[in-house]
Amino acid sequence: MPNQSEPKLMAGNANKTLAKAIARRMTMLRGMPTNLVDARVERFNDGEIFVEVFENVRGEDMFILQPTSNPANDNLMELLIMADALRRSSAARITAVIPYFGYARQDRRTKARTPISAKLVANMLVGSGIERVLTMDLHAAQIQGFFDIPVDNLYASPVFALDIMDQFKGKLDQLMVVSPDVGGVARARELAKRINSPLSIVDKRREKPGEVAEMTVIGDVKGKTCLIVDDMCDTAGTLCKAAQVLMDNGAKEVHSYITHGVMSGPAVERVTNSVMKSLVITDTIQPTKAILAAKNIRVVPTAPIFTQAILNIWNGTSVSSLFDADTLTPIYDGLYAAE
Repeated sequence: MPNQSEPKLMAGNANKTLAKAIARRMTMLRGMPTNLVDARVERFNDGEIFVEVFENVRGEDMFILQPTSNPANDNLMELLIMADALRRSSAARITAVIPYFGYARQDRRTKARTPISAKLVANMLVGSGIERVLTMDLHAAQIQGFFDIPVDNLYASPVFALDIMDQFKGKLDQLMVVSPDVGGVARARELAKRINSPLSIVDKRREKPGEVAEMTVIGDVKGKTCLIVDDMCDTAGTLCKAAQVLMDNGAKEVHSYITHGVMSGPAVERVTNSVMKSLVITDTIQPTKAILAAKNIRVVPTAPIFTQAILNIWNGTSVSSLFDADTLTPIYDGLYAAE
């Protein structure tokens, strides 16, 4: 039986550009206008967040578009308060579309007397009335188990694979996918399979968070065009050092494919001055002017895959079908031509 409610999109202030892109694409795919719900998400003088929805949402299938990126706490509170406003306005279902899930790095206790903040955030989201979560490249896949509601975790690797096949056409046999640490091997292997490339690892040893004491390359990268693959880039210190180590070990070129461009502090300057030929990130986090102006940083859109995932959730069809390149190629048609 077809869904009688309409999919309605509501956006916080974290990434309005992506939200508007999703609304435009949904308008194109459905052949009828899809606008962001008319609402205000504002702050009182003391910083308290206030939300007011100006449209009737009773019985509607609501999708809140809000990454919990910097400032993480403000954006998270916006998401929670928007969800509460919709729940109290009798929305039929509330899905949180969180392109970048903040606090995901705190997914376990690494030392005594430390929190598992990712679980706390999951509890808060569920308590606010959210009934489903749609996100991309969680830092740790087991975070899905922190929720007692459905979680759809999209992957950037099939989108990156399309980009790589377009950018390195005729040179695919020269590529080497590199994981910047042992923990990211599964993610790197997934991309390597998609482009039929060998896999290498940079083993890093940390003295303390944010500092890398030593790096060793596992695998022969001599004469290869290396593609470093990871889920996020924060200060870019580890990434730039890994690129230098690969070049020192005989790599021909180094490019990086990172899902979430957190890009804190000196990150953009470090990448610009590094040996990396290019850093490719997605727009799950709103790119800053510095990122957009950087000569060796490129942003690939996620609106096509998120729009299709939202429509699939609304229609009750498969979201996992979006993991396949054959499904994504027509979705990204015009950006990456079909092979």
